[in-house]
Amino acid sequence: MLKSEKEEMIKELHEKFARTKTAVVAEFSKVDVETVTKLRRKFREGKVEYKVIKNTLARRAAEGTTVSVISDDFTGPVALCISYDDVVAPAKILMDFIKDMETIKVRSAVVDGKKIDVNGVKALAKMPGLNELRGQLLGMLNQPAGKLVRTIAAPGSQLARVLQANADKSQGQ
Repeated sequence: MLKSEKEEMIKELHEKFARTKTAVVAEFSKVDVETVTKLRRKFREGKVEYKVIKNTLARRAAEGTTVSVISDDFTGPVALCISYDDVVAPAKILMDFIKDMETIKVRSAVVDGKKIDVNGVKALAKMPGLNELRGQLLGMLNQPAGKLVRTIAAPGSQLARVLQANADKSQGQ
């Protein structure tokens, strides 16, 4: 690789690392192409970027970014799972995918500038994702409105039942 190509790659990685909310470092050994292709597809669906990195270039690109706290883990065959929006998505997708695998191991992660270990990544993976949180929030916002509608409608429906009962009673006589 030419020096200019390396500098361009470092610049590109640095820009990505500067925008990163979450990055998970995973160690890969003896993983076949089919497995990696499935994993990449899952990451694309979750809007997570999967990148096999050249360690020395990644360490240089991480300088001055939040990813620098995990740059010590850039050794051996590693890949980065990067999310720019959803903090939980990379951990959730990766941990779900590798639950029965021995060939892929999580080393560490950075979440909003803070380094977390493997147990932290596992805990992060159990948290609800951005879409799940939005759904929960929407449900909580809709509850008071639904209760208000039922409360306002209650006297009218009670009056209607009383009138109906009177009408039924008078027809029965």
